[in-house]
Amino acid sequence: MTGSDHKDVFKRLRQAYPVFVYRDFDIKHTEGNTSVGFSFDAGDQYSFHPRWQIHYGNWRKNLVANPSKAEGWGFQLGMIEMVSYWKAFCSPYIETWCGALSEDQRAWWFKLYQHGLGEFFYTNGIDIPGDDMLKFITNHPDTDQHSPGSSEPAADRLKVYPPPESVLVPVGGGKDSVVTLELLKRAGYQLIPFVINPRGATAGVLSQAGFPSGEIITMDRQMDPLLLELNKRGFLNGHTPFSAMLAFASSFVATRVGVKHVALSNESSANEPSVPGTMINHQYSKSLAFEKDFRSYAYQYLDEHINYFSLLRPLNELQIGALFSGFTDHHHVFRSCNAGSKQNRWCGKCAKCLFTYVILSPFLPQHYLQEIFGANLFRDTELRSMLFDLCGDGRNKPFECVGTTDEVNTAVVYIIKHMEVKGEKLPDLLQAYRHSHLYEKYQHQDIKEHLQHFDDDHCLDARFETMVKEALKGLDKRLIR
Repeated sequence: MTGSDHKDVFKRLRQAYPVFVYRDFDIKHTEGNTSVGFSFDAGDQYSFHPRWQIHYGNWRKNLVANPSKAEGWGFQLGMIEMVSYWKAFCSPYIETWCGALSEDQRAWWFKLYQHGLGEFFYTNGIDIPGDDMLKFITNHPDTDQHSPGSSEPAADRLKVYPPPESVLVPVGGGKDSVVTLELLKRAGYQLIPFVINPRGATAGVLSQAGFPSGEIITMDRQMDPLLLELNKRGFLNGHTPFSAMLAFASSFVATRVGVKHVALSNESSANEPSVPGTMINHQYSKSLAFEKDFRSYAYQYLDEHINYFSLLRPLNELQIGALFSGFTDHHHVFRSCNAGSKQNRWCGKCAKCLFTYVILSPFLPQHYLQEIFGANLFRDTELRSMLFDLCGDGRNKPFECVGTTDEVNTAVVYIIKHMEVKGEKLPDLLQAYRHSHLYEKYQHQDIKEHLQHFDDDHCLDARFETMVKEALKGLDKRLIR
């Protein structure tokens, strides 16, 4: 459902703030750290100065010489950071004062802003804007091919020849990044974990995976507090494509430490729209479409040597749940709950908690899941409508990083049949589902077909593809019996 009707606010803000300015950026290097700052203006009244602080830990010994080469990245990093600030005003024009964009780059950024903010527009009750949404204007004294952010080929700006067996892995503390870490680690790759705004779950997961704090690269993303104040005052607010920011940040860090491979943990399930029949997808910047777009952009304008890909792209959420069920050391430290992330807990009331509980149910017994989550979520009647939304019986899926409706229904049907065979009483949510039309529709789904599937539309090199296929062998043996 749409959350609010802010059409009038949208129109008023666009008229009051017709031009949003990307004024400047700066990059400062000290021993073992990089600080990146940005300057954005909305009219004469509001200025924003967010900053990234990157700490390389023990990997500072790997830092590529001549950090001035990183200057070419500064403009590009600001372009992605700017999304969070522009969306408060939705100005019809963005002026770039510190770099130039080619026509192809303008089209690329327009697509990201439009698709990446699809949920933002939808939940604010705003029709997805067309071509008049945004135009980029260069207001830069030197727009030749050597200015930061220009369309100069990446190969002419930055030469990096990294060791092929090193992989930088962004870690969020959920089950997906655990699976990526463990698969690569067991295959013998040298891993460099990268964490933005560390929290309890990321520390717990990486500790269980055997990484001391000095072996982890961290980034503190410091938002300008003025933005939070404007949110309270009624300026536009909503979801932004965080994973797109992660793509730029992780690729920048990889070039700084001389690493070629950047392995994300996005699965094929992320491609399904949150609102059926539309382009509105909470996970747009986790989708294969964005992954391919970013790979092309990085090759042309950032660094041709970066291999940005998602290791889990050929997989669905059921396969990831099955794989995760075998990594028992992580079961009590991982968290996939955004609402409880600051307290490092499962809130037990959000769609992310419920989805994770559902997708693990075919592989882990209920008493064990209750121990992990602190409650049996299938007994919580307040979650009934949320379950049916996850199953596709609502106007849209919950705006969270969740699996496809097909995967959720398949998991629910499996656990219902398992409990009935065992003669166990179905808890309230499963009882409601059992007597719904959804059970009739999905009761013949074979979960083993999901566990055996491999999506060939991905960006994995042959050796990574082979590794993932090997991990899938015998996956149906993980099902509870």
